[in-house]
Amino acid sequence: MNLNILFVGDIVGKPGLDMVQTWLPSLIKKYRADFVIVNGENAADGKGLTEKEAKILFDLGVHVITGGNHTWDKHQSQEYLKVEPRALRPFNYPRGTHGNGYFIISKDKYKLAVLNLQGRAFMAPIDCPFRSAEWVISKIRQETKNIFIDFHAEATAEKLALGFFLDGKVSAIVGTHTHTQTADERILPKGTAFITDSGMTGPYESVIGMKADAAINRFLYQTPQKYQTATDDPHLCGVYVKIDSETGLANYIERIILPDFDKGTI
Repeated sequence: MNLNILFVGDIVGKPGLDMVQTWLPSLIKKYRADFVIVNGENAADGKGLTEKEAKILFDLGVHVITGGNHTWDKHQSQEYLKVEPRALRPFNYPRGTHGNGYFIISKDKYKLAVLNLQGRAFMAPIDCPFRSAEWVISKIRQETKNIFIDFHAEATAEKLALGFFLDGKVSAIVGTHTHTQTADERILPKGTAFITDSGMTGPYESVIGMKADAAINRFLYQTPQKYQTATDDPHLCGVYVKIDSETGLANYIERIILPDFDKGTI
């Protein structure tokens, strides 16, 4: 039996939520999605996730919402993580951090574990994602072989290294955080689906979701600037992964961009 997994990358503010509301129902139908996962760490006006945004996503049929380094940017986000096990934060934050790092979805007779990890290269020096994954996967595999990882990381090399480190031990590793979709989706040699980054769901006339003027000034003057979520040219990005429920290994991965970008004419 093949299990169909639909993942939507980094949702940014209202433009991203609007795109999910517009496209997700038809995507679920098109791919006959058994499990739907989204990264929602920027859903609350570009920073964090609150109950308001989570309810919209869960009502649309999302099973699990993953997070990342911006999960903590609103105090309401931290409070919500205490009470909603389906809204994740990266597993490898220090012991005692509020929230769950993984969640196991049960549907019919099948189970899928969703594990959220965060990288350390150019990011906060938290616990090792490699060793943390190694430990928790041995625990998860006692319940299911079907394991999907959202690896929220900056460095391409770190994402690729984790991919090969866990190849054959998990079903899929999908990168998030950079908000730029990569074109390297593939099945690794031992059967794990991989893509370095699934891309952003939000406004593309922006600097990774932020109004361009403020982002430019941040680089020009090297001073903090007020974060303002952009609004124009929204797109939805994500991936579709098909896995064998008996082995827990992937046999197909596909990038999704809606609507596709206008590439002009030759």
